[in-house]
Amino acid sequence: MMFRKTAFACVLAATAAATLAADALAAPTVQLGPRPFYLVDSMADGPLKTKLQSCQAGPFKASDFSIGHRGAPMQFPEHTRESYVAAARMGAGILECDVTFTKDKELVCRHSQCDLHTTTNILATPLAAKCSQPFTPADPATGRKASAKCCTSDLTLAEFKSLKGKMDAADKDATTVEAYMKGTPDWRTDLYATSGTLLTHAESIELFKRLGAKFTPELKSPSVTMPFQGTYTQEDYAQQLIDEYKAAGVAPKDVFAQSFNLDDVLYWLRAEPTFGVQAVYLDGRYDDKSFDHAKPETWSPDMHALAADGVRIIAPPMWMLVDLDGNNRIVASEYAKAARKAGLDIITWTLERSGPLNNGGGWYYQTTKAGIDDDGDMMTLLDVLAREVKIKGIFTDWPATVTYYANCMGL
Repeated sequence: MMFRKTAFACVLAATAAATLAADALAAPTVQLGPRPFYLVDSMADGPLKTKLQSCQAGPFKASDFSIGHRGAPMQFPEHTRESYVAAARMGAGILECDVTFTKDKELVCRHSQCDLHTTTNILATPLAAKCSQPFTPADPATGRKASAKCCTSDLTLAEFKSLKGKMDAADKDATTVEAYMKGTPDWRTDLYATSGTLLTHAESIELFKRLGAKFTPELKSPSVTMPFQGTYTQEDYAQQLIDEYKAAGVAPKDVFAQSFNLDDVLYWLRAEPTFGVQAVYLDGRYDDKSFDHAKPETWSPDMHALAADGVRIIAPPMWMLVDLDGNNRIVASEYAKAARKAGLDIITWTLERSGPLNNGGGWYYQTTKAGIDDDGDMMTLLDVLAREVKIKGIFTDWPATVTYYANCMGL
């Protein structure tokens, strides 16, 4: 039996609407700030830079090509109301709530079931006593790093809602809780991280509706053993996510449910086909030692098999979609070409998550490192993804950058 019935989901949606009712927020006027202009100015001279410079006067509007990855977490605490509002103000046409569940099986927005120790103030509250693993200070003498593990499943919904969001960071050399809760990278900021408002999944739906944005919830892999508490199955969890959109009256065409677990996508295709038809398979097989994104013979299932199973949208990280040619120019990868040949639409992640690019850009740029040495190269990569790979959208930690490009290129 499914854990959540539609009637109960209706109660959740009504509660969320009532909670946000006092807020008269509406779809905002798009404001990009200086960053995209700085990136364009940083580009090497050429036709792309000239084209992007020609768009500096705007006007700019929201675009579905620009997907707010956890909101706007380059500067705002991820998965908070403040982060989502900032993303919408920067023109993100689609917003992401990563979905996990509490001890009383309520859905909430968090990137991981067990990240509360780095993304909230829990360790500075009495609720720290409920964490799966309490704070342990670093010990320089033995080389032990500081640690903690606090999960949404450790808390009831009411307890979760009492927390405040902070920038996702921890100082693993810390010997005190206060020091451990710091550690924000110097290219981010704590300027807006004083009181991040945590949201339930249902509250995020109501907020996104009022911001005029579409929805891309990701069903996060549970950190607890399923069935949770002996009865709450993975299918219950996947169904509960969809039920909350149905209860809120959201059209299936506006929802792009995601999962790294292919079985979740196949479940939605079977049980909720109007939602499943545009479910997104997040391709995380790069962690599988037998998988090589450059060798099609290692792909199981391959692109055609995914398409045959009904999958229509695949979403790998950016680096799997691009490569360098003999002149160190960024080009579409064989993986990208194979996905397109199989008829799959492509979404990718994550722009603006790597900090300054003067050293090659790190994990998200691993296949193009030799061709990346300046922040302006971000716009060159984005152009290849849009025009050669032909992605339908891109997750970004700072939506203004993508919104600028999308408006300039008519996306």
